[in-house]
Amino acid sequence: MNRTELTQRIKAAASQVLAAKGYISAVDLLMTMGRLTKTNYERWRSRQTPCLEAVLTGNLSQHQFLLRTLRSHARDELHLKPSRTAYMSWGSGQRVRLRFSKYGSRFLEEPYSTHYLGSKPATAKPKHQIGALVSGAELKLSPASNPIQFPFRS
Repeated sequence: MNRTELTQRIKAAASQVLAAKGYISAVDLLMTMGRLTKTNYERWRSRQTPCLEAVLTGNLSQHQFLLRTLRSHARDELHLKPSRTAYMSWGSGQRVRLRFSKYGSRFLEEPYSTHYLGSKPATAKPKHQIGALVSGAELKLSPASNPIQFPFRS
């Protein structure tokens, strides 16, 4: 696969991830493109692998090209805001910052850990509404039904 075809695949996968999640991360892009399996991702997050690059399929120069293309596409064409994210380990024991590259160089780690955020963040939906907490009945508070009396009255 040449660089032109790879660029087209990167842009298509980035658009797919952005539509699904509202942001783009390198890890999600690698998983969408088939370069990183969910099993290997979970092994890396559980500290069973020393670095993410050890479990990626393909060569490292292609991964660096992928990350550079993602950065330019996200910032210049999609106008997304870059945000550095710390990836911490899963599981029991002390939480450790995970490494993406073998040597942990800042210049290699930063592109992997950057998320590109959309201009409109996804709004979180409340898990429970107040009315649902009272077994489906509406919760109505009035000063007369409120057992707590406040010393200040208006």
